Amino acid sequence: MDKNDLTQTMPYNAEEVHQETVRKIIEDVTLALNERGYNAVNQLAGYLITNDPAYISSHKGARSTIQQLERFEIIEELVRYYLNKE
Repeated sequence: MDKNDLTQTMPYNAEEVHQETVRKIIEDVTLALNERGYNAVNQLAGYLITNDPAYISSHKGARSTIQQLERFEIIEELVRYYLNKE
């Protein structure tokens, strides 16, 4: 299918879109944590283990951004990324 042909029906995969959204949120939060001098791995792990948003800095709205997701969604994406990397 020609990508420039706008008359063709484009497939839409909601799961792929959701996974990309989760990845983007993780990346944005990681960037904000790193900018504030935090170890992003430690902070995210603390958040995922305890569900305490205090582990995530409010810098650049990171705390409210990560709370848009359920913890299991973050864990699923991290595991998916790890397993697909090998």
